[in-house]
Amino acid sequence: MVKIHIKKGDESQFLLETTVACAIDELFAEVATVYNGRLKVMRICAEVEQLADHGITLPPNMQGLTDEQIEELKLHDDWADKCKPSGGPVFNQDKIGRRNGEAPNSQMKEVLAKTVKEAKDLVSKKQVQSDICVTQKVVTQALDILRGAVTIVYPMGLPPHDPIQAEFDNEEDLSGTQASLDVIEEKDLSMWWAQKEFIRGKKLEDYIGKNEKTKIISKIQKRGSGAPAREPVVSEEEQKKMMAYYYKKQEDWKKLEKDAEDAYLDREWADSTVLKRQFQGLTHIKMGPK
Repeated sequence: MVKIHIKKGDESQFLLETTVACAIDELFAEVATVYNGRLKVMRICAEVEQLADHGITLPPNMQGLTDEQIEELKLHDDWADKCKPSGGPVFNQDKIGRRNGEAPNSQMKEVLAKTVKEAKDLVSKKQVQSDICVTQKVVTQALDILRGAVTIVYPMGLPPHDPIQAEFDNEEDLSGTQASLDVIEEKDLSMWWAQKEFIRGKKLEDYIGKNEKTKIISKIQKRGSGAPAREPVVSEEEQKKMMAYYYKKQEDWKKLEKDAEDAYLDREWADSTVLKRQFQGLTHIKMGPK
């Protein structure tokens, strides 16, 4: 199997396994699915953390309003009565006025926290360092455990306007957000290796040859962005080792130079008492056993 280290810019994303016979179109589809799926998991994790702290999201017409404004406008959140957390809520006001403040109790909050960590670990960029591939199946697993945890804490479900529910239903609206800039649709995906862009209609073997035991680094970006920056000749880890090695050599040279400066003191001609000892006939006297 060919192992592809997917990067975006200089940042590692995930490892992917495929074959040299894989069509570039199929490769693009898989890469886009996993890449965008990881982004979805991380977005949901961020929202679940807010859910654990401040409860469900308020209706759009109530978000950002003070209690006085809500009372004055005679607004009521009907979903707050339906979507209660298991074990009852614990009030924790959301200062930005986005969520209703009826947070889950400590036990339910712990369930959400553990699940968020587990989901993040499944799709973490650190999996690259562990040489673990992230597949569409792994992304689906992360989404499923998040959905299961939310269902445990909120058995009656979440409001349809809650971003977590929208993500689960694939109805999220990312327009105008930073998250929308990170997403790369399959049709807009561009992949590069060794300063060559993969072209649809070809196969992976047209670029890397027919050796299945190959590992490459491929950079992804949106089409029309030009060629990405070249990979450094040595990795960051190798660069650190080289710097440590040369620093040690430099320190060794400094020590040798300092020793060389004082080495003349051991020479006979540098002995200030040699003339006196010659007159006294003491120049050839050696101490020690015969």
